[in-house]
Amino acid sequence: QVQLVESGGGLVQPGGSLRLSCAASGSIFSINTMGWYRQAPGKERELVVMTISGGRPYYADSVKGRFTISRENTKNTVYLQMNSLKPEDTAVYYCNLYIITGSGLKSECWGQGTQVTVSS
Repeated sequence: QVQLVESGGGLVQPGGSLRLSCAASGSIFSINTMGWYRQAPGKERELVVMTISGGRPYYADSVKGRFTISRENTKNTVYLQMNSLKPEDTAVYYCNLYIITGSGLKSECWGQGTQVTVSS
């Protein structure tokens, strides 16, 4: 069984920065696809960034040039660096990983969500 634990959300002023973390634990052979989504109040969940099998990340237009996805393989951790934050970035952020488990199964996993609030 694989679990994801997110951290790093919080309250930040416009123009500020935050780094979200998503740590995966359990029987993990590899992480194929990693992504971040967000859901603002009253809106549908939307894709923020996704990268497949180490390819070039796809960023939503609204975050291009401001957000960066990265990973630390030794810790099975995925990060989302968010710079120049805007009030419209306020949302609950979720990490989403497609993992190959130790038994060779492909598993889609979601984090529990972390609140990001951008406000003065």
